[in-house]
Amino acid sequence: MLYVIRHGETDWNKAKKVQGCTDIPLNDYGRHLARETAEGMKKVRLDLCYTSPLVRAKETAEIVLADRDIPMYEDDRIKEISFGSYEGRRHGEDGQPGSKEFNLFFRDPGNYVPPADGEPLQALYERTADFTREMCLRDDLADKNILVSTHGAAMTALLNQIKGVAIRDFWRDEVPPNCSVTIVEIRDKKARIKEEGIIYYKEEVRRWEAL
Repeated sequence: MLYVIRHGETDWNKAKKVQGCTDIPLNDYGRHLARETAEGMKKVRLDLCYTSPLVRAKETAEIVLADRDIPMYEDDRIKEISFGSYEGRRHGEDGQPGSKEFNLFFRDPGNYVPPADGEPLQALYERTADFTREMCLRDDLADKNILVSTHGAAMTALLNQIKGVAIRDFWRDEVPPNCSVTIVEIRDKKARIKEEGIIYYKEEVRRWEAL
């Protein structure tokens, strides 16, 4: 089983700024969400963890794992998409230079073209698919429960491919809420979603909607 989690809230999440590979830490509310998730998952056996190398994902994993003595591995394939020079822009922002091109990421992802220093959605699909493929094919992981700590777009790309969702429909199921957990079952070297969007905290779920 893969327990795929989006990191807790950051100040940039709260301000609706895209972070990409900018290394923004969790805020206090984000740590609270991770602690609530840790409490909700305390009876779930976890054998190891893969995390994005970005601090917001690593800290989320560390809080969820609490005192569990299990190995944690950083993996670039599950880090967030790079927005390059678009990082720090506000979701839905209009009227600024480049805002029309940037907002295609949410409004028309099939036609989104990143800046020269950014990453195409196809590349995100390819690297997250490679990660999932490895999880499916490794015999040494066959009986393991694995925490996978990642990001909104990276998590969406990973799950979309299991569902068979094309890039043009990238946001069909919207952005996963912070600290939401999706359980992916791997059987006969194939992945399927067993349960999606589990929330372990009591607050109202706050999510961005694609425009």
